Amino acid sequence: MNFNELFITSRSISIELENNDIFSTDKYDLFVNDELYLENSVKNVVSIYGLFPNKEYSIKIKQNDRCFEKTIKTLDESVSLNVLRFGAKGDGKTIDTNALQCAILACPDNGRVFIPKGNYYTGPLFLKSNITIELEKGAALIGDVDRNHYPILPGTIFTSNEKDEYNLGSWEGNPLDCFASILTGINVENVSIIGEGVVDGNANNSDWWVDVRTRRIAWRPRGLFLNNCKNITLQGLTVQNTPSWNLHPYFSENLKFIDLQLINPKNSPNTDGCDPESCKNVDIIGVYFSVGDDCIAIKSGKIYMGRKHKKPSEKFNIRNCSMNFGHGAIVLGSEMSGGIKDIEVSQCLFNQTDRGLRIKTRRGRGKDAIIDGITFKNILMKDVLTPLVVNMFYYCDPDGHTEYVYSKEKLPVDDRTPYLGKFKFTDIDCENVNVAAGTFFGLPEQPIDSIDIENVSFHYSKDPKAGVPAMMDGLDPMKGKGLIFSYVNSVNIKNVSFDGLNDKEFELNEVNNFKK
Repeated sequence: MNFNELFITSRSISIELENNDIFSTDKYDLFVNDELYLENSVKNVVSIYGLFPNKEYSIKIKQNDRCFEKTIKTLDESVSLNVLRFGAKGDGKTIDTNALQCAILACPDNGRVFIPKGNYYTGPLFLKSNITIELEKGAALIGDVDRNHYPILPGTIFTSNEKDEYNLGSWEGNPLDCFASILTGINVENVSIIGEGVVDGNANNSDWWVDVRTRRIAWRPRGLFLNNCKNITLQGLTVQNTPSWNLHPYFSENLKFIDLQLINPKNSPNTDGCDPESCKNVDIIGVYFSVGDDCIAIKSGKIYMGRKHKKPSEKFNIRNCSMNFGHGAIVLGSEMSGGIKDIEVSQCLFNQTDRGLRIKTRRGRGKDAIIDGITFKNILMKDVLTPLVVNMFYYCDPDGHTEYVYSKEKLPVDDRTPYLGKFKFTDIDCENVNVAAGTFFGLPEQPIDSIDIENVSFHYSKDPKAGVPAMMDGLDPMKGKGLIFSYVNSVNIKNVSFDGLNDKEFELNEVNNFKK
């Protein structure tokens, strides 16, 4: 076992162990300059803090009778600004927004804003390019509970030529007014937000989770919102109790989310973990999710944004993550009118989510709504009701229950018709399956192109619970089902087992080429 450096700042280092273990491994000790830093750690991804700029550190891992060592040098730093010197109190009562924002704006290129231990009651903070913000262990940004104190990001502003648009706010795939988030980045780049501190949206002590389908002044903020940003990294933080999604990168690229904890109560509404929308080159590595909705939901807008910008979400690496209790572990859609492609998920644990992979699309998402090049490998699913769900009849939006969406007749292929391409699932173990191993529902006029399933085992609950695997009209509850394929061009099955299944292994409807 060796290890690689994932991310380095002037004050921190994240490393990832090289192995095939899922999220965690056997116990090991980690030493920094021969001093014990972590004892009996089991995580595949860990971060080291309390370092100094421009200095070499010996990083050593001892596991059983093996030892691995590397020398890693931290980056340079121009200056460090402590927010207490700017008037921040950190007493949990004083509104610290202005002091924190002042420190951020005053920080020069390659500088660091340091937030020491304390509870900093704050409204939205706006990021600045070319800086690092560090929240020390014991430091927490606590969200203001009064929505009247939050600035609004307008959804659409017409530019001076009255033809183009400047889009700031976003809500569920459309350019709509929303409140700024506790951490907000607009057109910034080269920003690192690091540390063992907490970003707490404080929604559990406010009215953000009340009457959530009604727009009150503007739509709800997130924990972090990035709009048209580049080279942004979050490392080590805990983001919790957010009014809606924990992290929402939007039309941004070169993003790293490393060794985070994204936490919301199980019953909190729309509190997805990380929802990248029309983003490129995204790494989500070593992240622990326990949320009230989907853990990761990859998006690219509804039909208006998809047609106008044609900006897919693409080139994602999701690795060594633990997804817990959400509706879906990895979700694609349903707002995906710009397309989603080249997504690889590996070494991840899906635990007690309703679904493992969940693809949500429907007629009306548009011809640019192409999902292709999706790979899942080396995955462990525990108590996931339905491990694999692909649904082209998802009944969202005001027109979701119309005949156009739910019809099982072959309709014309036009500029409203989405497309699903190639999907590969290998080396996956699913424990305690309840509803079905997997359901794949393509459109009669646009079948799913190909599904490859290899080295996958499904172990069924002795007393399976009934449920509806996919949110589509006309689908009855089921339990203990195998793999169901409807309107798929090509299905390739190799070394797939069903332990405890008391039904058909495969149900095929309009599958052109089935190989087993």
